[in-house]
Amino acid sequence: MYKILTLLLFFIPFIGFSQKNNKTIDSILRNADKIINDNISYSNIDTLHTDSLEVLGKKIAIIDYSAASEIDKKWMSSWENSSIQDTTSLIVEIDSLKNIVIEDLPTDTLKQRLAFLNSQTPFHVEYNPSLERIIKHYLKNRKKTLADLMGRAAYYFPMFEEHLDKYNIPLEIKYLAIIESALKPTATSRAGAKGLWQFMYTTGINYDLKVSSYVDDRYDPIKSTEAACKYLSKLYNIFNDWDLALAAYNSGPGNVSKAIRRSGGKTNYWNIRHYLPRETAGYLPAFYATLYIFEYADEHQIYPKNVLSNFFETDTILVKQQISFEQINRLLKTDKKLINFLNPQYKLKIIPYVKDRNYTLRLPTFMAGTFVSNEEMIYAYAKADDAKREKPLPKYFEASNRIRYRVRNGDYLGKIARRYGVSVSSIKRWNGLKNNNLRVGQRLTIYPRKPMASSSKSTKINKQAISKEKYTTYVVKSGDSLWLISQKFPSVSVNQIKNWNNIWSSNNIKPGTKLRIY
Repeated sequence: MYKILTLLLFFIPFIGFSQKNNKTIDSILRNADKIINDNISYSNIDTLHTDSLEVLGKKIAIIDYSAASEIDKKWMSSWENSSIQDTTSLIVEIDSLKNIVIEDLPTDTLKQRLAFLNSQTPFHVEYNPSLERIIKHYLKNRKKTLADLMGRAAYYFPMFEEHLDKYNIPLEIKYLAIIESALKPTATSRAGAKGLWQFMYTTGINYDLKVSSYVDDRYDPIKSTEAACKYLSKLYNIFNDWDLALAAYNSGPGNVSKAIRRSGGKTNYWNIRHYLPRETAGYLPAFYATLYIFEYADEHQIYPKNVLSNFFETDTILVKQQISFEQINRLLKTDKKLINFLNPQYKLKIIPYVKDRNYTLRLPTFMAGTFVSNEEMIYAYAKADDAKREKPLPKYFEASNRIRYRVRNGDYLGKIARRYGVSVSSIKRWNGLKNNNLRVGQRLTIYPRKPMASSSKSTKINKQAISKEKYTTYVVKSGDSLWLISQKFPSVSVNQIKNWNNIWSSNNIKPGTKLRIY
């Protein structure tokens, strides 16, 4: 595998099409075959092959890195098959744990190791029976999960450490993301916190993590790590203690301040733990236990599982045009799940292009080079592909036909939809309505199927026309319904009966009611 990867990396600089921005698609087409044939040796022909795709009526050679794709698939498969599930939580009720005897970890040995860790960190890593119970609980019941977490950590920890160092934050805080999300970038809590660092919506917005219909920056590993560093720095400046800063990160500064007051002014985490919310009471012990096991993994024969990060360097590309994951996968022949994993912030699997916003695409390094080399062709393909798709609004939805309708007393969506010959779902979509509720005076944007001078004038004309026609008066009997009545008259529908008799609220009618049937 090392040999295959080395060969790939050697040939990649030569495989891409012309990198000059002023090259046209025609020139790329003319040179594609020559560049590929001149720079691929026959000994590696199984490692690399080409496919073709039509762009704007022309055949484009697309490169498929077969061996590299196999690495991608194995890597993603290993993550999916890991023992870590969405519901995995390392926070446990310490007081309910039983004492566990582990022969190769007597209490005296644990005390010595914790004392050593304490000398290496600004955290208060001090021995106490509660911490011993949770460490031994992990060693007995969570070894497999911890091994998988170590495999994930090999991918994320270097990035975490770079940002923590930038903000002069203890590097041990990287273990906090394990407690928060089990290192799953799309983790979502029951309370709505999201991402590796579990930001709530409001807190995320305060730290420049933008959320839109397309993008949620809380899922972005780099942006969320930057935000976590800023937030943790602020919390440390408030409490001047990293233990309390982490407790505040979990439950909020207010809960920590209340716990300090209720404890009589004590500021050591272990002295205020029972005054904190239940989850926070187990939060720091879980952090310390994870820190201990990661640092002494070899002594307990716990080794990282599913690690392929040595083969897996990534790079980012600034996107210059809207493009979908589907289009990228189709062009670069990569694994779908890989693009999803590397770019978790894009909720709709579409990378938008917005002026003055920098949206990036993260790819394996060798693939990023191919993307940049073929950027002009890739965007041309995406544009042509989008042009073929069905447009959301037909011609009669042009802006010139748009009207603004003011909701009146007695209006409801079905009534308004019938008036303008459109569907209820269309009105809801045009106006961003999440339910059918309307309020008097509310303004609605409507694109009628037929332009209308004014709704009041149209209604008046319709009523005048109807009044000149002959009608039959029908008296409602017990057991009647509008549908049964409509069946008694040829070519009469329920909606017509309702319109003729101004029945809007429901289909229920009382015996004795007189209905006009035209």
